[in-house]
Amino acid sequence: MGILSFIKEAGEKLFGAAASEAHAALASAPVDVAALNQKAGEAIATYIRSQGLNADGLDVKYDGASHTMTVLSGQAPNQTTKEKILVATGNVQHVDKVDDRLTVPNAAPESQFHTVVAGDNLWKIADKYYGNGCITATARRTMSSSKRASRC
Repeated sequence: MGILSFIKEAGEKLFGAAASEAHAALASAPVDVAALNQKAGEAIATYIRSQGLNADGLDVKYDGASHTMTVLSGQAPNQTTKEKILVATGNVQHVDKVDDRLTVPNAAPESQFHTVVAGDNLWKIADKYYGNGCITATARRTMSSSKRASRC
């Protein structure tokens, strides 16, 4: 998958007041940046496990200067779990990028990700990825219990 991008201001707030204290400390006194990065990496690894996502030998590192989380090593049991780990990792406030180095024993096709931009809607997205915007209506009917007649 390579590097995935996220919005660093959004996501799970794992660092709380500690992040504010660290920013204040940076302005006033020397800090052990490596220790802060290690603490952040450990907090994110704990968060991943708290979501019920496990990978053998999972090792994550955080670089606060670039807001990049690197999943250095580990083997997820399947492609779905791998992708959930990567999304959970990126869904942490102050994480802007996730560098994926996680492996799976039996690789499956990777999911497609879409960055929503102004003017996007479900029809346009379905048309782009499936070649037919009508698939959106079909999916909506499948997920809902209503028995509306199809317009497509």
